Amino acid sequence: MKEKIEKIIATALAQTFRTVSPQQLEELKKKTVVEESRRVSQGDYSTNLPLLLAQTAGSSPLAWGEKIKAEIEKEDKQTLFEQVVIAHPGFINFFLSPSVLTTAVKDVLKEKEHYGDSNEGADKQIQIEFVSANPTGPLTLGNGRGGFYGDSLANIFDSGGYAVVREYYVNDVGEQVRQLGHSLIGDEQAVYKGDYIGTIRERLGTAIKKDSPETIGVKGAEIIIEEIIKPTLERMQINFNNFFSEKSLYKNQAVDKTIDYLREQGLVYKQAGAVWFQSTRFGDDKDRVLIRADKEKTYFASDIAYLKNKLERGFDKIIYIWGADHHGYIKRMQAAAQALGCSQEEVENKIKIIIVQLIDFLQDGKKFRMSKRKGTYVTLSELLDEVPLDVARFFFLERGPDSHLVFDIALAKEKSEKNPVYYVQYAHARIAGILEKAQAQKLACQPESITLEHPAALQLAKLLIQLPDLLKKTREDYQLQRLTEYSKQLAAQFHRFYRDCRIIGEEKKLAQSRLALAQATAVVLKKTLNLMGIEAPEKM
Repeated sequence: MKEKIEKIIATALAQTFRTVSPQQLEELKKKTVVEESRRVSQGDYSTNLPLLLAQTAGSSPLAWGEKIKAEIEKEDKQTLFEQVVIAHPGFINFFLSPSVLTTAVKDVLKEKEHYGDSNEGADKQIQIEFVSANPTGPLTLGNGRGGFYGDSLANIFDSGGYAVVREYYVNDVGEQVRQLGHSLIGDEQAVYKGDYIGTIRERLGTAIKKDSPETIGVKGAEIIIEEIIKPTLERMQINFNNFFSEKSLYKNQAVDKTIDYLREQGLVYKQAGAVWFQSTRFGDDKDRVLIRADKEKTYFASDIAYLKNKLERGFDKIIYIWGADHHGYIKRMQAAAQALGCSQEEVENKIKIIIVQLIDFLQDGKKFRMSKRKGTYVTLSELLDEVPLDVARFFFLERGPDSHLVFDIALAKEKSEKNPVYYVQYAHARIAGILEKAQAQKLACQPESITLEHPAALQLAKLLIQLPDLLKKTREDYQLQRLTEYSKQLAAQFHRFYRDCRIIGEEKKLAQSRLALAQATAVVLKKTLNLMGIEAPEKM
């Protein structure tokens, strides 16, 4: 719907403002905002275009509004709008025609689970790398936040027609693997704690005494990946297309070849016995070490080789989802991308690094911070023993990745309308119950009979048609929290509709119309929940 309005506005702008250059016209189009109105009195959508025109060419915003309105009314040949209103200080408010809303609801019922899907990503491939926790211990709540976020983001890109590759990067070489080895041996260099360390130590048996810390660490990491991390991912219902081993980059000499490539580009130098990458040439705040003075290659060297591998696989977009402690890595990775041949524009548009902020666990009213090394943390498996998966997913997605999150365990356990996921799921279950009762009374849903005769029905229909625009916007800015908010709004509006508009027992034609609207609501609610990886139950 928003795209249709934007096209009408763009045409009206071109007709109204003919004295500017094509470049100025394009700039105005970019700055023009079309958004859903927050108040019913302000229509369904609004635009700031009159204000922009006044800033660009002078005159009154309201006068520009009248000119644009006149052109819009000429352009709106399909009667998309019931009313177009100029509002202070310089907005245009659009009231959608009830007939347009009726048609849109019919489209929901026709397209069913595919409603909101698009083919914008046809022939495009996206790789999303997420979770990627070091194989040194169980997945924690922090890993869960990135995991549920990455999985849901992949679902949304799937719905846009993109071919999505979900990938887990396994850091199975280097210092943290040696530290794991020391921790399993239990010597003075041990850093990781927790019951799992003792369990794995027993599993390894006599090897603990005869193998090196690095060998012990490698064996321990393999056990952790296969027997702790992967089973937890299965519980989270996250299925990766690929587990990419960092070790493979050394086995096929990809790290050495990448460093040689950078050296050939004149981007590598030696200093104090170490080999450095000139990342400052690409905007980083300092150069970065690739090979330390002790001849060991850094994680950053592996990261560049891994990025080179991704670029060679031909992905149209590469998305990294990292924890809060990786914020300082963004500039160096962007520098690496440019060194590997990406233009500044490609770095901005093709490679996206999303930082997921910290999470605290609220238990008995007190915050509880996690630490793998101290052994004081709540594992994701422990959390899923306490609260259902659907609740965990919803709670993790309620805040944007750049916002700090506090997980309230008491609220998560609440099985009432206070718990937002139960509130939303209950709306779907309620509709399922209505449909079942209607079927028992041989009352069939008749999409062709839909009439939006009540304000509550109109408002519900207006919410339903927002899903395609919401998904498109989320594929552009990655703000998944709008799905949880949208689902709550939709559930609340359905409950209002059901309160004010009786279905069973109403006159047959009106009952069939309202039943069709209820069924369309179930379709959109289920779609929204499924995109978040959450079940839409038919009974509760």
